[in-house]
Amino acid sequence: MLASKDRIGILKIKAFVLLLCFIFNTFPASALASAEEVIIDTGAIKRGIVDIAYRSDSPEKVKVVIQKDSQRYTYDLRTDGSYKSFPLQMGNGDYTVSVLQNTQGTKYKYLKTEHVSLALQDQSSLYLNSIQNIDYGSGLVADKAEELTQGFTTDEAKVEAIYNYIVDNCSYDYDKMRTVQTGYIPDTDDTLFTKKGICYDYASLFASMTRSVGIPCKLVKGYADNVNGYHAWNEVDLNGEWMVIDTTSDMQRRAAHKTYTMEKPAASYSKTYEY
Repeated sequence: MLASKDRIGILKIKAFVLLLCFIFNTFPASALASAEEVIIDTGAIKRGIVDIAYRSDSPEKVKVVIQKDSQRYTYDLRTDGSYKSFPLQMGNGDYTVSVLQNTQGTKYKYLKTEHVSLALQDQSSLYLNSIQNIDYGSGLVADKAEELTQGFTTDEAKVEAIYNYIVDNCSYDYDKMRTVQTGYIPDTDDTLFTKKGICYDYASLFASMTRSVGIPCKLVKGYADNVNGYHAWNEVDLNGEWMVIDTTSDMQRRAAHKTYTMEKPAASYSKTYEY
């Protein structure tokens, strides 16, 4: 468990590093986008992701649209100039990556478009990346996952250790469920620290932790038997087979003193999106 003073200390270190960057103008060339500059960086295409940055003071929403044939994924993009990673999870082939800005109502204008081609030899490697909604880049989540899995030699044992930690120590945030806004993006550090969240938070945290220790994991959205409304869960790659895991459902069952098992029947889950 991360103590409050530990978290504050880490945040102070980050702030100090940023201050030094401003004082000495030592930001890496790719750390931030210039004002009103859209950057679509395809340098990580071999890992199945694109990195996108845009900085603007405009209050209008900005979206990333990634399309392959008739399939399309749409994301909200933060306009602070920092780079965010987005997956190309619709299989090998040609993709169109676009950044759009809202003009009025439901209308958007294109700011920039790139065409890229994906040719991954191992599709499961795509699900090891730190991306915008599965982010372990700060190191806090990765450090905790390493601590939990230290000494284990099999992926099954590592997955179970991470799963047990979340189910045994975290709780569902019903207040957040009632107030969460469209476009919400999980903050894995905050979920780890507060141990409170909704299904999207826990699916993101579980995926972040397993990915950080080298185990491919998907964050999946859709519908599940015995779950009311839209839901999020995980699929983790163990020995070439994707196992369905639902930490949110199991922490609620644990709190209600009901039985549960880590592996869930795939037939009970219907996915609409996966990341």
